[in-house]
Amino acid sequence: MILQKRLRDVWKLLQAERQIWQVGAWSGLGAIALVSLTRVAGLLQPLELTAFDTLLRWRPPEPADSRILIVGIDEGDIQRVRQYPLPDREIAALIRAVQQHQPAVIGLDLIRDLPVEPGHAELVALFRRQTNLYGTQRILPDQAGYTVLAPPDLPGARVGFAEGVYDPDGYLRRSLLGLYDWQDRFHFSFPVLLAEAYLGQQGYRLKSGLRDPHAMRFGSVEIPRFHPYLGGYGRQQSDGVETLLNFRSGSHPFQRLSMRQILAGDFDPAWVRDRVVIIGITAMSVKDVVNSAAIPSRSPGLIDGVEVNAHEVSQILSAVLDQRPLLQTWAKGWEYLWIVVWGVLGMAIGRFGRAPWKSLLLLVTASASLGSIAYGLIVIGWWIPLIPALFVLTVNAIGPAAAQFYRYEQDMRTRLRDRQLLIEQTFTTIHNGALQTLARMVRQTETNHVEPAQLNRDLRQLNQELRAVYDTMHREALSQTHQLRLSAETAVDLQAPLHDLLFQVYDSTLQREFPGFQTLKVKIVKFEPMDDHRLGLEQKRGLCRFLEEALCNVGKHAQQPTHLTVICAPEGDNQVIRVIDNGKTTPLAESQTPPNLLKGFGSQQAHNLAKSLRGQFRRYPNPKQGMTCELTWQPRRWRLW
Repeated sequence: MILQKRLRDVWKLLQAERQIWQVGAWSGLGAIALVSLTRVAGLLQPLELTAFDTLLRWRPPEPADSRILIVGIDEGDIQRVRQYPLPDREIAALIRAVQQHQPAVIGLDLIRDLPVEPGHAELVALFRRQTNLYGTQRILPDQAGYTVLAPPDLPGARVGFAEGVYDPDGYLRRSLLGLYDWQDRFHFSFPVLLAEAYLGQQGYRLKSGLRDPHAMRFGSVEIPRFHPYLGGYGRQQSDGVETLLNFRSGSHPFQRLSMRQILAGDFDPAWVRDRVVIIGITAMSVKDVVNSAAIPSRSPGLIDGVEVNAHEVSQILSAVLDQRPLLQTWAKGWEYLWIVVWGVLGMAIGRFGRAPWKSLLLLVTASASLGSIAYGLIVIGWWIPLIPALFVLTVNAIGPAAAQFYRYEQDMRTRLRDRQLLIEQTFTTIHNGALQTLARMVRQTETNHVEPAQLNRDLRQLNQELRAVYDTMHREALSQTHQLRLSAETAVDLQAPLHDLLFQVYDSTLQREFPGFQTLKVKIVKFEPMDDHRLGLEQKRGLCRFLEEALCNVGKHAQQPTHLTVICAPEGDNQVIRVIDNGKTTPLAESQTPPNLLKGFGSQQAHNLAKSLRGQFRRYPNPKQGMTCELTWQPRRWRLW
């Protein structure tokens, strides 16, 4: 039997958990679907790219790539020559100074499509003679539609384009490896030609990809090709063969020399020998810079164009020769499965966190774990969905936790309200019973009309009423919230029609042994159906208590009443509860109740009830004799205007 009971308890618990999970699953899956659709539409792209830049910037610093040397023409070089663009003679002298130290490749990241005298003939001779010298051109037209041609005396096989592809926020995150011009001719980029020339000396040849025929590869290293929906991108246009740019981390990724240092020989020749030397402008006045938030730089967010070319060359050389990872992403199916997994984890946190602070602690731990995984993977070259996973994790964890906190707060409010209600009900019971008896005894002692037998009866009655308070309130506290206890033996269902409830209150109250009820000869009662569709249980409880108190006042304070009229019925547009007696007015009105007996409590409760019903409470003497106690209100109705 015990085992069967435990099994039934476990089964009930599982059934309850299943119902809770069914409700939570729909909202959780809805959040996952919404975030996924938002990501497909590209609305999360700005946040995902910002997170991508941040993870790249936080990577541990890497040693400088010793295979690459940047020769920057800075402000000091321009001031020395006192001319810009620099004359061809100065450029030729710089190339000869570099060439004498036997570099593997020289890349001239300067536009030289037109002569800049003096010295143009010298530069043309170098273009024709130096087979390891590469130049640049611009294929994509600018806003005015202009392009920049290659130097006319440099063979086309040694000219690559120097174009940058920028995201909508203006930042560079992709490397353009190859593209077609307006005559449908394919061109390689300047960095790809420099990398090909250097790797060619190591025995590697540039070929088409094996997994992706449109990609490029050197040996077994295939450069992942960018597509419009790669990673956190959504419908991003692609201008040719592109790949994600894996910037080399660290504040000093490459060795640098100025033009003055090269011409003066103020450097270690080993920095040049067998290296890729890239010559470009680093003077800020020329503004050959690009925006990037992926690496720290001297000017926040700005990188020299020549350094960007160095990063693009370095990522190819390092991938082929050092097995440094290229940036890749998962297939779309795996990415969205990843998002779903974190969404389900968020649902579990929201369900089993129990207390809000536990849910918050679990959420912080899970978020930190997610960030750590994303960081660890970006270090080894994998870009995974961080922002969408963080969104579904947070929403699905906080949603149930917030709802649980709301329920907790509502439970606390309900408990406080129930306690307040119990206090009021306790005092109402005392007020309608023991306090009324005590008040009558006080009046009798003040008028010196106290008979020992009467005083003894009153004290006995007071004793019974005080002892009955605990039992009555204990039973009421244990009863269902939709019940009203009229006595130790009688309780009414507050869900019954209002006129039936009021009649039961009337019938139960008149059975009490109050002096005023003993002299009644005529009872006129009218209980008709009343509009109670918009009344809450507490309002019904208040109406019943109001009628009970009005009748108790007649029974305890009216002097020898013979007629009692009780009306609980609609009158026109109003609902009315009216109690009329013809007893003589007593010296003790409610306004004369001693302060220690909480003067005016019944009237205060009646006024509060009338206010909640948007009605009116009145207690007034009749023209001839007796009192009238009346509560009127209009039923609430839906309004369409």
